[in-house]
Amino acid sequence: MVLRSLYSVLRRVYNRFCDQKRDRYIDDLVLKGLKLGKNVDIIDTFFFDPSHCFLISIGDNCTICPNVRLIAHDASTKKKLGYTKIGRIDIGTDCFIGDSVMVLPNVTIGANTVIGAGSVVTKDIPPGSVAAGNPARVLMTVDTYMRKIKNISDRKKIFSHDYNIEHLNNVKRHEIIDFIGDSIGFIE
Repeated sequence: MVLRSLYSVLRRVYNRFCDQKRDRYIDDLVLKGLKLGKNVDIIDTFFFDPSHCFLISIGDNCTICPNVRLIAHDASTKKKLGYTKIGRIDIGTDCFIGDSVMVLPNVTIGANTVIGAGSVVTKDIPPGSVAAGNPARVLMTVDTYMRKIKNISDRKKIFSHDYNIEHLNNVKRHEIIDFIGDSIGFIE
């Protein structure tokens, strides 16, 4: 029990240190020209091209999931031609950029857009779109996607906040596993 308590304290201290380090790094990128809107959630690890961050703009109310890479330059031409390609990356307001998405130079992601996990965005994505793939392509509108998910969720149990990761125990984990089966589930 003492070891578990010590581990818990050390984990909180480590997490606080990591959060502060990440916040300082983001502040440094902003000082170097990164345009970061209000209420942007940057979850966990990320790579915002530090040498060309002044070419990157992220609008208000966006969510940037873990492992997202915003790369505003392409050095593939450097050795053969003597120069590197660079381009702006503009992410509109109210966007959701999924886990492990890579956005390449000269791309605009329109407002109210969802980019699916693992996508590589090489071309502009229009506002109000859901896009995914490598290269990312528009699959449907956000409105269509939300209606589709709402239609599924209306027939399913939605687990409460008590099932969020910080509240999980083995009983709750097994309840989720049993309920989901071979389908999907939902949690607040």
